[in-house]
Amino acid sequence: MTAPKSEGRSQAIAAAIILVAAGLVLYFMPTIVLALGSYSPYLAAGVGACLILAFFVVFWLRARYQRRRGK
Repeated sequence: MTAPKSEGRSQAIAAAIILVAAGLVLYFMPTIVLALGSYSPYLAAGVGACLILAFFVVFWLRARYQRRRGK
């Protein structure tokens, strides 16, 4: 079963927004981690790990949501 055109387009737009947001976070991550690293290296490592993990969590939650909707 294929999705209607408007639904497929909205899914593509949502994925593009997520990827752009993740790209921006990854672009600014070195600056954020270096700034936090001057305060605490453990805090910088924790924030860096959380930012990377958040990228995967967003797609995991999106997949769960779509599975529940039966798509």
